Amino acid sequence: MKTRLRVNGEEREVDAPRGATLLSVLRDDLGLTGTRFGCGAGQCGACYVLADGRAVASCLLTLDQAQAMEITTIEGLAAKGTLSPVQEAFAAEDAMQCGYCTGGMIVSATALLARDPHPSDQAIRDALAGNLCRCGVYVRAIRAVKRAAEGGR
Repeated sequence: MKTRLRVNGEEREVDAPRGATLLSVLRDDLGLTGTRFGCGAGQCGACYVLADGRAVASCLLTLDQAQAMEITTIEGLAAKGTLSPVQEAFAAEDAMQCGYCTGGMIVSATALLARDPHPSDQAIRDALAGNLCRCGVYVRAIRAVKRAAEGGR
């Protein structure tokens, strides 16, 4: 089934089976592998993307649902080779270990800062609650979000 999507600011056409998940289309058809498969049940956050500015599990979103939305992946957060402020803050705070969950955490943090530019520690923890990190870098991730909120200082 041919479907048009708006991903990372570009109109894209994909030919995917009916009922395909956005995650599979992003990875397999569009080559955007920064969005990771973690659990396939929307419980780990590795597959989070921005859909109309909200962090959502792309493993639960069908292609049919996604075609009406503006989708931004971790790759789409960087502009012209420059990392976004949240990406820079995660790097500066060394808020990754294996890196598998990092894209989803950055997407969640980006959505949070868009709706609350100066979040409390609790708001940051709540926003990252859907992101499972087996390496346990949560303290550094919280510092990174605070750093991005403060303009990178």
